[in-house]
Amino acid sequence: MDSVEPEQTPFAAVTAQTSKIQRQYQALLDKSTPFVLYRWVGTGVFLGIFFLRILLAQGWYIVAYALGIYLLNLFLAFLQPKFDPSNDMLDNEMEDGSAGGLPTKQDEEFRPFIRRLPEFKFWHEATRAIAIAFTCSWFELFNVPVFWPVLVMYWIILFVLTMRKQIQHMIKYRYVPFSFGKARYGKSSTS
Repeated sequence: MDSVEPEQTPFAAVTAQTSKIQRQYQALLDKSTPFVLYRWVGTGVFLGIFFLRILLAQGWYIVAYALGIYLLNLFLAFLQPKFDPSNDMLDNEMEDGSAGGLPTKQDEEFRPFIRRLPEFKFWHEATRAIAIAFTCSWFELFNVPVFWPVLVMYWIILFVLTMRKQIQHMIKYRYVPFSFGKARYGKSSTS
């Protein structure tokens, strides 16, 4: 006997197409993972095109400001450790009454720096935010009239204050979120 296949519902067809597009998008992201420099150069060019659009259109400053705040938030998450030493210190003080910290002696346990927001996710979220902001800059609905120098000054003040706080936190708990300037240990040839 021949088996008759049930017809696909419109919802199932849309779901199948969405899944196919998501798989293709994820495959494209997976292929771009090793090309860090090219990804960031592309994002920088895209950000430049967005700011050029804002300057030439003489509007959508609130969209640019919202993008700047979001990118600052992403950057701070990129700089912070996944496990905050200040929270660990509070937890240790509550448990045993002694203050903990990062390892400073040879016999203490080594804990590598793990970012709260990994580099790839930082790039992906930043690029996506720039694409959304660029799209918003083509709709008059988002062209809210504001005095843009106030937004620029407020963003600069916010950037300076948050970065100062982050740098103080990095100095206090002795961690460096970047790999340049650190000792590299590899295979050494001993004869």
